[in-house]
Amino acid sequence: MAPVLDPTWENPYAPSARERAVHQAALRRFARRRQLPLSVAVGVVVVALVALVVVSPWSILGAVVVAGLYAWYLHRYLRDFESRGLALEKVLRSSFTLTGTPHDVARLATVVDRLSATFGVDGVTPYIVADAGYNAALVPGVDGFSLFVTDALMRDFELIELEAVVAHCLARQRVGALGRQAVAAALALPAGVARPLAGDDLAYRADEVAAAAIRYPLGLAAALRRCATQSPPSDSFLRDRRYESWRWVFFNVAAQSDATEVGGLDDPLVRARALEEW
Repeated sequence: MAPVLDPTWENPYAPSARERAVHQAALRRFARRRQLPLSVAVGVVVVALVALVVVSPWSILGAVVVAGLYAWYLHRYLRDFESRGLALEKVLRSSFTLTGTPHDVARLATVVDRLSATFGVDGVTPYIVADAGYNAALVPGVDGFSLFVTDALMRDFELIELEAVVAHCLARQRVGALGRQAVAAALALPAGVARPLAGDDLAYRADEVAAAAIRYPLGLAAALRRCATQSPPSDSFLRDRRYESWRWVFFNVAAQSDATEVGGLDDPLVRARALEEW
C-alpha cells in the first residue's frame, strides 16, 4: 500500500489557533471568577424577581432588565480586564534606566527585526536597560510591544544566545500566552493567585517554539544555563520585590530562586537540560 500523509497531523512545535484560544479562555475564566460573588448576587435578585411574578407581572420585566444590565456590565468588564496588561509597559519603562552603546542598540534592533518576521510579531521596540542581572521581557503596549533586555545580558551573551532569548520572548506572544502573563504581572497579585492566571510551565512551552524556529536548541540552553548559574547582585532589579509580581513576563521567571535547586518546568536549569536532550 502506498504511504499516505495524515491530514490531521499537527506540528507540536508550531502554535495553533486552538492553543491561543485556550490562553484567552483562561484569562476570561479568571476574570469571571473574580466576579463570581457579584454574579451570584445578581442571580439571586433575578430569581427573586421571577418568583414575584405571581404578585406583579411587572416583576418579570424587572428580571429581564437586571439580567440585561449585568450581561452588559460583564461584557465590558471582561474586555477591560483583558487590556489591563497594556499598563505594564509604561510601568516597566519608568522602572528602568535606558542604556547601551550605539553598537549594542543596533545589534539588538537587527536581531529583533529578523526574528519578528519569523514569529509574525509586529511593532516590537527594543530597549537596553541598566541592570547587572541576566534577563529580558516582552511586554504588550498600546502601540505595539516593548522588549527590555538588560545590558549585562547584551554584554555577556553570545549572539546565538541573544537570538535565543529574543526568540523565546516573541514565542510567548506567538503561542498566545503573553496576554494572560502581562495581566498577571500588571495586577501585582500574590504568587499563589497569579500563577493560575499566568499559566503553569508556559516558559517551557515558549522554549520549544523558540528552539524549533531558530533551529538551534543548544543556543537557548546555553542562555538558560547562564541565567541559572548567576546570582543577581543586591542592587539588581531582579532582587526587587516588584520583580516577584512582574516575573511572569520575564525570560527567567525564577531569577530569585536558588539556582542550585531544580524545581518545576519554569526553572531555567530544568529548561536547559530539556533543550540539551532534544
